[in-house]
Amino acid sequence: MEENKVHLTSGEMAVLWTGYQNDSMSLPLLDYFVKTVEDIEIKPVIEFARQLSDGHIKFLTDFFQNEKFPIPRGFSSNDVNLNAQKLYTDTFMLEFIMQMAKSGLVAYGSSLGMCARKDIRAYFIKCIDQTVELFEKATDIALEKGTYLRRPFLDLPAETDMIDDKSYLSGLNPLKKPRPLNAIEIAHLSFNVETNMMGTMLALSFSQAAKSKEIISYMERGRDISKKHVKVLSAKLLDNDIQAPNSADYAVKGTDESPFSERLMMQLMAFLSTLGSGNYAAAASASQRSDLILNYERLSLEIAQFAKDGADIMINQKWLEQPPGSPNRKALARRQS
Repeated sequence: MEENKVHLTSGEMAVLWTGYQNDSMSLPLLDYFVKTVEDIEIKPVIEFARQLSDGHIKFLTDFFQNEKFPIPRGFSSNDVNLNAQKLYTDTFMLEFIMQMAKSGLVAYGSSLGMCARKDIRAYFIKCIDQTVELFEKATDIALEKGTYLRRPFLDLPAETDMIDDKSYLSGLNPLKKPRPLNAIEIAHLSFNVETNMMGTMLALSFSQAAKSKEIISYMERGRDISKKHVKVLSAKLLDNDIQAPNSADYAVKGTDESPFSERLMMQLMAFLSTLGSGNYAAAASASQRSDLILNYERLSLEIAQFAKDGADIMINQKWLEQPPGSPNRKALARRQS
C-alpha cells in the first residue's frame, strides 16, 4: 500500500541513478564490441557483458517507473555507429571488459553498503554475483590466450616480522635510499600502471575518432597524462629492480572513423578519471612509504584538474546530466514570499 511504502533514501537514489548511467554508457560500447569482435572465444564474453548491462537497464527502468522516479537520459543507440570500421583489437576489448569487471566489483560492493531496502539490496547482490561471473570468464580467456597481465612475483617470506624502525615509513630523504617495496605497494603500483596503459589506449582512440578540435585536444592531453603516470609509477618499480607490467598485444587500429558520439567519449573519460582518482586514493592509503603517498597525491591533483576541465567542456555543450539533488530551500522561500 502507498502509505506503507518505504521511500528511497539519498544513498539509494545515488547508487541507482549512477548504476543506470554507467550501464547506459556501457551498452553502446558493448554493442560496437559485439559487432566488431572476430575471436570466437572472446565474443561470448563480450556478449555476456552486454547481456548484463541490458538486463540492468531494463530492471532499473521498471524500478524507476514504479517509484515515479524520472528515468535518467543516459545514452542510446544514437551514440554509436555500428557500421564504423573496427577501432580496437579483440584482445583490447577483452582487457577492457576485465578492467570494467574489476571496477564493477568495487562499485557494486560500495552501492550495496548504501542501501537499506531489501529489494534494492537484492538487486546489488545479484549485480555482484553477475560481475564475479563476468570477471571469471574474462580472466580465464585472457590466461588461456596469454594476454593476462600478472602482478610481479616475489619470493615467499621466510618468517613473519614486525616493523621496528620509523624509517620504514620514510622515502623522501635524498641522502638515504628508501627501503624495498612491500607486496601491498607493488600490487597497487602494478595495478595503476595497467589501468593507465588502458587509459592511454582509450584516449588515443578517442583522439582519432573525435571531430571537434576541442575534444581532440582534450583526448590528446588525457593520453599524455596517462603515459606520464605510467612512467612515474613504473619508475618506482624499476628502482626496486621489479619489472613493471608490459602491455599485451592489445592495441588501437589506425582508423579515424568515429564509432561513438563525442558526448559518449567525454562521459567515458570522466568515468575513467573518477576510477583513477579512487584507485590512487586506495593506493595512497595502503602504501607506507611517504614518497609513494606523495606521488599518488600529486598525480591525483593532475587527474582532478583534467576531470574538471572535461566537466567544463560537457557543461558548455549541455552534455552533462545532473544527478538528483535536494531542493534549493532559499529559492523556494523567495518564490513563496
